[in-house]
Amino acid sequence: MGNDGMLLTFEGIEGAGKTTQAALLARALRASGCVVTVTREPGGGGKVGSTLRRLLKDPEVWRSLELAEIYLYAAARAHHLESLILPAIARGEIVICDRYLDSTRAYQGSGRGRSAELIEELHLLPPLDTRPLRTLLLDLAPRVGLERAAEREIGEEAGYDDESYSFFEKVRRGFEVIAEREPERVRLVEAAGEPLAVHRRIVGLLLDLFPRLVPVDSLGD
Repeated sequence: MGNDGMLLTFEGIEGAGKTTQAALLARALRASGCVVTVTREPGGGGKVGSTLRRLLKDPEVWRSLELAEIYLYAAARAHHLESLILPAIARGEIVICDRYLDSTRAYQGSGRGRSAELIEELHLLPPLDTRPLRTLLLDLAPRVGLERAAEREIGEEAGYDDESYSFFEKVRRGFEVIAEREPERVRLVEAAGEPLAVHRRIVGLLLDLFPRLVPVDSLGD
């Protein structure tokens, strides 16, 4: 990845705390001297990305799709990579992405039963062949995650929040299989508890990449 730029990703079910933890990690990394870009999927990367996000987060849209759902996610990710992620990495930045390929594998593949082979084949093509150096998988029981998700402010995107517990159990297991298959990349993080406690666990799992990294609650004013 040249110039010490790299891609880090956060994964997990709804309500696992990915957005909160991405923000805390970005603050800690910046304090250690890194230049950080925080983004999210689906739909990072300007007006096109925002339009694709609205489509993919709309239950009336994704419930009507079959394999086209995979192709739409791949198109959104390709645009995200070309417009934001890869240029930032080339500048030597640390890109933190809230969801990435593993979410497609777990949600569309394991959860919705879409073709795992198609997902993998598409992501062998550039720029979709870009892989994160490290993935933090926030593991949380679906009932807890959905209770957290239900507390979001009115007007926030629904996404998959109203899916069944059995759906999220399949998604959770899909994530676990990925972690078992790629332990060198994926770090499983217990996501229960206070956000700062989870953050400290994450920092401990990244010290091999960032020896100077300290939790935000240990930073001076």
